[in-house]
Amino acid sequence: MTVTIWHNPRCSKSRATLEILQERAIEPTIITYLDAAPSTAEIKNALTLLGMDSARELMRKGESEYQENHLDNAALSEEALIQAMNQYPRLIERPIVFSAGQARIGRPPESVLDIIDDNAS
Repeated sequence: MTVTIWHNPRCSKSRATLEILQERAIEPTIITYLDAAPSTAEIKNALTLLGMDSARELMRKGESEYQENHLDNAALSEEALIQAMNQYPRLIERPIVFSAGQARIGRPPESVLDIIDDNAS
């Protein structure tokens, strides 16, 4: 089973999610997305796999980049929001775990288990 995590090692939820995977003997591919921002195509794919209707659902609205760039403006296109997440990856909700064509946000960390357990069977 191939598992990938968009990980921020400074985030307690991200560390806890990684620990849950490792406790199940899963060594995921770790993408430290703050160092290597996901492309706009990867962000679009994540939105699709997460079943989100709007890019705004994946955004951390409390981040300074959200306020400073006026990303709360309802007139902004989906493309503009996705581009902002590419430019400012701190805006992306974390962590995100990908496995077998599915994805889950690790908030709470245990929420990733449904795609891990489904794919382990």
